Amino acid sequence: MVEGKSNPEIAEALYLSPNTIKTHVRGIMNKLAVDDRVMVAVVALRSGLV
Repeated sequence: MVEGKSNPEIAEALYLSPNTIKTHVRGIMNKLAVDDRVMVAVVALRSGLV
């Protein structure tokens, strides 16, 4: 997500379905209490996760 990849691109790289990725992205957003993918990337970068 930090690299700007779409759900289908992430799914292909991880050999998972796009729906699985969508579910995981939604879970990550809920846990981080953010509303969009950009904020997930911001939190990850600021926290040193990437």
